[in-house]
Amino acid sequence: MSLKLNHIHHVAIICSDYALSRAFYTEVLGLTVVAETYRAARDSWKLDLAVNGHYQIELFSFPDAPVRPSWPEAQGLRHLAFAVEDVSAARQVLLDAGIEVEAVRVDDLTGKRFVFFSDPDGLPLELYEQ
Repeated sequence: MSLKLNHIHHVAIICSDYALSRAFYTEVLGLTVVAETYRAARDSWKLDLAVNGHYQIELFSFPDAPVRPSWPEAQGLRHLAFAVEDVSAARQVLLDAGIEVEAVRVDDLTGKRFVFFSDPDGLPLELYEQ
């Protein structure tokens, strides 16, 4: 018998600068705040964010959280990808917001266009054309 998963419930991200990351995910990427909680016992914020009406990302702040290596690529979760209708248009929005974005590439297996950029802590993010 195999495990029956329904869907991905959420992705959790720990940031180093809560205000900066909150602005990035809500103002630049346009995610919607579902709930925001300050947990005094942990000196930690938890921000629940929705992508297009679906709750998917938990943004946390923790004091003194260690830095996760990204480059060279480390083992483990590689990146978080968002589906978009037009990669070039979405890339331009990021560029206009002052975000450094790689050149658009094409997935050899699917023929779909995609592009990588990073959040304020260097977490690799991808825009993938539907």
